[in-house]
Amino acid sequence: MDFSLMLVIAVAVTGLVWLVGVVWWRPRNAAATAGADGDGVSAAKPHKDPWPIDYARSFFPVLLVVLVVRSFIVEPFQIPSESMRPTLEVGDFILVNKFSYGLRLPVVNTKILDLGEPERGDVVVFRYPQDPSVDYIKRIVAVPGDHVSYLGKQLYINGEPVHKTQVDASPEAAPGNVLLREQLGEHDHQIYNTRGAFSPQVRDVVVPEGSYFAMGDNRDNSKDSRYWGFVPEENVVGKAFAVWMHWEGFIPSFSSVRLIR
Repeated sequence: MDFSLMLVIAVAVTGLVWLVGVVWWRPRNAAATAGADGDGVSAAKPHKDPWPIDYARSFFPVLLVVLVVRSFIVEPFQIPSESMRPTLEVGDFILVNKFSYGLRLPVVNTKILDLGEPERGDVVVFRYPQDPSVDYIKRIVAVPGDHVSYLGKQLYINGEPVHKTQVDASPEAAPGNVLLREQLGEHDHQIYNTRGAFSPQVRDVVVPEGSYFAMGDNRDNSKDSRYWGFVPEENVVGKAFAVWMHWEGFIPSFSSVRLIR
């Protein structure tokens, strides 16, 4: 289900019905009422708007505001997998900044205003290159022109190892996970490596213009650019910046509200 398309259609339909009411129904109703009064018949009260016009008048501004906010300002998403642990947990509800990298038209996703580009370390939502109807979230580890290698669970950018240090074990970590702190660009964040688990090797891949190399923070449990290739710039949806709620089972929790690093 393409929610953006449904929202655009809802705005168009309610706006059109409301416009018909303003341009055609109300003047016609007012003229009929004035005609009845001019013939000496007792003055008629204007008829109420038909229910479609009444509903459209109520819903159109609300739907329009939702469309503008969701398309150009901020959009909510829910985390469905463990690929971004420990940064993001299954059940986290996040907010994504829709204007960090430029404004795009809803549905067609055409950029109309360029305001920036993803940087190394940004956590980004994008449309999965192999199925654009599916939204993915990963961390951008390399930008156009970068040389990327991932060997022996170590990430290298332009020939230099990305600095990481082991930290105290996380009580939420699965057995065998190693919690590390990684410094990627200006982003200081945590990642997981798994002892002994297979990780695909990447040797000196050059990121082409207009594309990005993305990886999950749960490095050994993430299907990312190591498996399916680069993220095209036109697939970028926005920058994830905050967790505003966590929902596990039937109980929502707001104790996990935090900024995403």
